Amino acid sequence: MKKSVLKFRRSTLPKAPTSIHGLDEITGGGLPKGRPTLICGGPGCGKTLFAMEFLVRGATLYNEPGVFISFEETEKELTANVASLGFDLDNLIRDKKIWLEHILIERGEIERNNEYDLKGLFVRIHHAIESINAKRVVLDTIESLFSILPNSTIVRTELRRLFTWLKKKGVTTIITGERGDGAFTRLTRQGLEEYVSDCVIVLDHRVSDQSSIRRLRIVKYRGSTHGTNEYPFLIDEDGFSVLPVTSLGLNHISSNERISSGIPRLDTMLSGKGYFRGSTVLVSGTAGTGKTSLAAQFVEAACKRGENVLYFAFEESPSQFMRNMSSIGIKLEHWVKKGLLHFHATRPTLFGLEHHLTTTIKLINKLKPQIVILDPIDAFIMGGNETEVKIMLLRLVDFLKMRNITAFFASLTNSGNNQELTDMSISSLIDTWLLLRDIEIGGERNRGLYILKSRGMAHSNQIREFILTNHGIELLDVYVGPEGVLTGSARLTQEAKNNEEQLLRKQEIERKQFGLELKRAAADAHIVVLKSEFKEEESETLKAIEMEKAKTERFVQDQKKMAESRKADKLIKKTA
Repeated sequence: MKKSVLKFRRSTLPKAPTSIHGLDEITGGGLPKGRPTLICGGPGCGKTLFAMEFLVRGATLYNEPGVFISFEETEKELTANVASLGFDLDNLIRDKKIWLEHILIERGEIERNNEYDLKGLFVRIHHAIESINAKRVVLDTIESLFSILPNSTIVRTELRRLFTWLKKKGVTTIITGERGDGAFTRLTRQGLEEYVSDCVIVLDHRVSDQSSIRRLRIVKYRGSTHGTNEYPFLIDEDGFSVLPVTSLGLNHISSNERISSGIPRLDTMLSGKGYFRGSTVLVSGTAGTGKTSLAAQFVEAACKRGENVLYFAFEESPSQFMRNMSSIGIKLEHWVKKGLLHFHATRPTLFGLEHHLTTTIKLINKLKPQIVILDPIDAFIMGGNETEVKIMLLRLVDFLKMRNITAFFASLTNSGNNQELTDMSISSLIDTWLLLRDIEIGGERNRGLYILKSRGMAHSNQIREFILTNHGIELLDVYVGPEGVLTGSARLTQEAKNNEEQLLRKQEIERKQFGLELKRAAADAHIVVLKSEFKEEESETLKAIEMEKAKTERFVQDQKKMAESRKADKLIKKTA
């Protein structure tokens, strides 16, 4: 018997895109199309601006006209308020893309024979929708509409009727509402809107340690998956910006290109090639160890390569920073004038974390740098916000890696035995970690550097002393004594001792070489004497040999003559 196989088709809920940066990513495409969405939050959290941007983006980008019904602000007030975001409502109204209407409802208008009826309101909304063929509707705010109703039973009945009517109209609706007064089970004052809405988004504007923080959370979204975390958002001249972690996945492509740190000997410690392009570099250390100087050396090297650098300074002004770096031979003014080095200097307390993050991302998108410097990142820590700072840096690091931008972070650490810990515990985000230390030997404090980690490459494990010279940072040779690495005067003493020992060895070698030369000279002289004696003796011997030869020759001649004489005598005698 064959088993029947049930096939399920995954249906996608129709979405109305908001084009609000980041929001469409965490909602999976936008708000539920043709359904009501509740935006609730306290005063000043941005509910009205959120709703208005939803309408304007729909009208300008998706050709979906929108109706904005306000129960609090007049048309003139709304137009002036959203002009700061660059929204020209007058032109949109003239082109029948936006219908803007302020409705002031008096209790007598909806009360007839002690009964309450919102038919008049429905008629006005229906007329506005039909007038411009609206696809999107905003009601701002729901409390102003129902605050005149006498009891909660009537309010809940009319709320349900309003939401049902809007659904039947098929328009995508945003209804704004105020947060409840400390109720744990209700998001809004009435407590019903959140249940009859298909999507509920809570906006929160809190102040922590005198720092303003805005957060957005999707409480529910019927028929669709969505991000459930709290996400920071920002309201600026470009409107809303939501910064989700979920939209930045670990799918970036890592580069094999290497770039110089600006310090040749440090490049040698990093397998001879420097950092990976698109990696994240952290230099940490106590005050005065040279973190900013190391960053400046990296900046100068990048500018010399013709790369665009964006420097975020949170403690010094650009002028002060460049003046200080010129004392060690790093001249940066030229690169600023050339347009390769850009500074953005602000105090961390000036804005909230989400504003700093959004500003950073906007500047990166605008300037398109290859190198980004943050100095220092621990300046954002105030009170107990380490987790928020870590999340902000996580978002930033992911964004930079997606763009293949090399990031260089400076971080101040406390003196003691735990210098390998950062205040934000961000070591997992870092690819290359340089730790600068104060080394105290012989009553001196000297600077030392070592590579705590560097992913994907072989690297040195030595602690190297470095000094700040008039031509930048210089790493010195390693001198190891009985108690470890020698620095400062101890290193100079060891260098002098080593030089003295080397001199003595050199002198001993020269002495031996001189003695050998003397022996060679004596041997050569003796050889000359022997050769001279040999030649003299050879000469005398040759003379003696010649004399002997002469004697022998004369003897032979004499013998011949005597033989001839005898022969002649015999011949004479025979003749006679």
